[in-house]
Amino acid sequence: MMMKAQELYSKIKNEKIMNFFQTKTYAFIGPSGTGKSYRAQMVAGEKGIEYIIDDGLLIKGNQVLAGISAKKAPTKIETVKNALFINEERKEEMQKVIKKNRIDKILILGTSDGMVDKIAANLGLSAISERIYISEVATEEEMETARKIRVTQGKHVIPVPTFEIKKDFSGYLLDPLQIFKSKGKDEQPYISEKSIIRPTFSYLGKFTISDSVFKDIIINVAAKVPGVHKILKIRIDNTSKEIGGVCIYMEVSVNFGTNIVETLNRLKKDARREIENLTAMYVAKVEIVAKHINIPDKI
Repeated sequence: MMMKAQELYSKIKNEKIMNFFQTKTYAFIGPSGTGKSYRAQMVAGEKGIEYIIDDGLLIKGNQVLAGISAKKAPTKIETVKNALFINEERKEEMQKVIKKNRIDKILILGTSDGMVDKIAANLGLSAISERIYISEVATEEEMETARKIRVTQGKHVIPVPTFEIKKDFSGYLLDPLQIFKSKGKDEQPYISEKSIIRPTFSYLGKFTISDSVFKDIIINVAAKVPGVHKILKIRIDNTSKEIGGVCIYMEVSVNFGTNIVETLNRLKKDARREIENLTAMYVAKVEIVAKHINIPDKI
C-alpha cells in the first residue's frame, strides 16, 4: 500500500513538472517549395520563438540540437516519414532534447495542417496554439519564384549555417547562403545564415569524386607548405557510411631542420580546408606520418 502511494506521488509530481514546462506549439504552414525554411527564422523571431522543427531537425538559432535532416532520405516518401518522426528512435531522441532544454515555445514547419498536427502528436507536444501560413508572410510572386527554383534546380534551404550540416550532407551539392536582416525597429542588423542543398532525390542527385582528384588537391597544397619536401603516399577512404566523410592518410618527406609537428599540422589543416572548399565533401579524418627526412647535398 505504501509503495502504491509513493508511485502515485511520483506520478503527480512528474505531471506537475511537465505541465510547468509545457511547450507551447506554433506552426508555419505552406506547400512544398514556397519558401518556408527560408522565412522560418523571421517568423520565429516575430513570435519570440527560439526553437524550430524543420524536416526532421530541431534547430536553435544557428545550431542543430537534434535530428537528421529528412532531405537526406533517398525518396520523397522516406522524406515525409522522417519529417513526421515515425521512427521510434529518432522520435525519442527529439523528445529527450526538448525536455532537457525545457523548451517553452517551438515552431513546427509543415506542408499542411494535418502534417504539423501529426508531428506535434508524434513528439508528445501540445496541440498547435497558433498557425502561420506562408501566404501571410510571402507574396504570390515570391512563392512562385521559390517554386520555380525548387522544380528547375532542385534546391532546398535548411535554416542553419553550412558548417552545421556539412558532415550530414557530405557528397551533396551544398552552398552557404547569408541574408542581411534587421531584428526590428531600432535594432542592429545581423546576418542570418542558411544553407542550400540538392538532396538525393533531386534530378542532379548525389555526386562522387575520384580519389585522384583528392590526391591532386593534396599534392598542390603540399607544394605550398614550407618544410614539406614531397608526398610519398596518399590513401583515400571515401566509402565508410559510419564515419560519414572522407578519411585521408598520407606519408610525407620533410626537409631537414623543419619543425615536423608544426609542418604536419599546417599540411593537415590546409589539406582539409582546401578539399572541403573545392569538393563540398566533409573531411572526417586526416592522418599524416613523416616517413623521410630530406637532407640536401650541401647543408
